[in-house]
Amino acid sequence: MTGEDELDEDALRDSEVLPTRRPHPVVIAASVTARGGALWLPVAGLMALSGKEKAAKRALAAAAFAMPLGHLVSLVVHRRRPPAATMPARRALPEHPDSSSFPSKHAVTAAAFGTATALEDRGAAVFVTPMVLLVAYSRLRTRVHWPTDVLGGLAMGALVALAQAGIGRSARARATACRLAAMVRPVFSDHS
Repeated sequence: MTGEDELDEDALRDSEVLPTRRPHPVVIAASVTARGGALWLPVAGLMALSGKEKAAKRALAAAAFAMPLGHLVSLVVHRRRPPAATMPARRALPEHPDSSSFPSKHAVTAAAFGTATALEDRGAAVFVTPMVLLVAYSRLRTRVHWPTDVLGGLAMGALVALAQAGIGRSARARATACRLAAMVRPVFSDHS
């Protein structure tokens, strides 16, 4: 048995605390609407309408970068999905994914959106974070991912948002330095 097989078996044993019956419709809806990042578009729209345009833009940008990154990683990491195709929990979804299980692209995108929101506007994060957690839980509850797929996806999405915030700060710092240099340059050039 390889290390990955042992990890999968441990994760399956750990995930057996989740029921196998059909999930609540809210859980199913969270999983379905988050496919392809679609859930985050209306959420960003509501954020913008409530005066949180900057947070909405940053969150969408983070999600837009994180999603293809998650797909790229899944092309490199070939991991089988949990063997749960016959469970009512799994049959509740209209989708029956057979792509690589790691990472959960739903979790990657949700975490990027949620982390970027939290970094920009804590008030908006109070409403967005429960949705992020619901989407992540939905992927476990419907048995389409191993727990480590979801945790890895959450970590990857958070790192994307943190990197985006760092790049944004660096760009703002460079722009400020350029403005200061432009103001100071004439003073020194006149005295030379």
